[in-house]
Amino acid sequence: MYIKITKELLAEIRRSIADGKDTALLQLTNDLHPADLAEIINELRPEEAVYLYRTLNEENAADVMLELDEDVRNQLLSQLTSREIAEDLIENIDSDDAADVISELPEEKQEEVIALLEDIHTASDIIDLMNYEEGTAGALMAKELIYVNIHWTVVHAIKEMRKQSEDIDNVYTIYVVDDDDVLLGTLSMKTLIFASSSLRSSIAELYRSKQVQTVLTSTPVEEVANLMKKYDLVVIPVVNENNQLMGRITIDDVVDVIQEEADKDYALASGISEDVESGDSIWTLTRARLPWLLIGMGGGLSSAYVIGVYDITENPQMAIFMPLIAATGGNVGVQSAALVVKALANQSELDETVWRKLVKELAVGSFNALVCSIIIFFTTQLFNFDLSLSITASLALFSVIVFASISGTYIPLTLNRFGIDPALATGPFITTTNDIVGLIIYFGVGHLLLHWLQGLPINLFH
Repeated sequence: MYIKITKELLAEIRRSIADGKDTALLQLTNDLHPADLAEIINELRPEEAVYLYRTLNEENAADVMLELDEDVRNQLLSQLTSREIAEDLIENIDSDDAADVISELPEEKQEEVIALLEDIHTASDIIDLMNYEEGTAGALMAKELIYVNIHWTVVHAIKEMRKQSEDIDNVYTIYVVDDDDVLLGTLSMKTLIFASSSLRSSIAELYRSKQVQTVLTSTPVEEVANLMKKYDLVVIPVVNENNQLMGRITIDDVVDVIQEEADKDYALASGISEDVESGDSIWTLTRARLPWLLIGMGGGLSSAYVIGVYDITENPQMAIFMPLIAATGGNVGVQSAALVVKALANQSELDETVWRKLVKELAVGSFNALVCSIIIFFTTQLFNFDLSLSITASLALFSVIVFASISGTYIPLTLNRFGIDPALATGPFITTTNDIVGLIIYFGVGHLLLHWLQGLPINLFH
């Protein structure tokens, strides 16, 4: 059931915390979903958040911690003791989430928390996951899964599966491995229970070898997300170079990755160079935003230099269309870049060569340029602009749109080839570039044409 977090509810929770009324606090929060509790804690002051968190039962507290905003979670973790983190949190969440949480702690506290874990196997799994490079399938996977050995009997397999399922909320797939933990395939629960002629039947009799979609521990998480999306998978096994089963990645983890990548690309396209939150310090926010503001200023100064070199006083009427040229070039470039970035994200760039993409974008850009330049020509004539200025503005706009279309296609492809996030091309980088080049084209066309066209009639319609 959806529950709206109101100001009245927050005020009541704050009063209960201030008065130390734990019973009243439990009555207010007992039926709330962990996501709702996390939303409440995100709104509380640090000391209030710690108080409320400590009133929750272990399982609920663990789920709430994973739902919190990253900056709030870090503040809360800094207020908890190593023992509280180990016993109340880490031992109640999956290994992948545990590794993520521990990674956010200071190095000294990481060692303390791991040392306090009672289950040696859990500690070993977490350490193993923390050793994988960030952004890979190994760092994203969870160690908890259900597997059976091909040589086990049905009764042995069911007994082992019961033990394995104690740490797993959702059983999506049963994996079949050999004595060396090499992944052989999968087995359905229906086949295991109903298809066996006897409880002493072996898994080898029930199992049918078939190719399973897998990823390596070194596979980038973006590739994992694309693979699961392509094949509509809710879970995918992770193997090493020897095809030994190492863990599994579930769809909820992939959704988080997709969201993080979307947020990162949106920030980059907006001119924010770091992963920041609105609650971060003034210095952190300034450091993330200032570089692109300075680059934008550099672009503005370059544009001013172009205008100064041309000497706008010779043809002051050209100043009228400067905003149009700059804005249109920037918009067209961003449109083209956005399509290419989307294609690169979906790996559909493999369908076409760079040359074919450039030719296609040239055709689309030329058609759009023709339509826009014709509209500008007749519109300016209807508003009594000089014919020479209308022709100059139309031809310049045509050239700027074609250039912006090509650059918007080529730049993200080039960035991607050199390992730079192509989302950079949809932000200030390409708009600033097109502003400068657009003005150069505009004034270049004007310098060439205005003197040649002075003998034309003033206006077609007058």
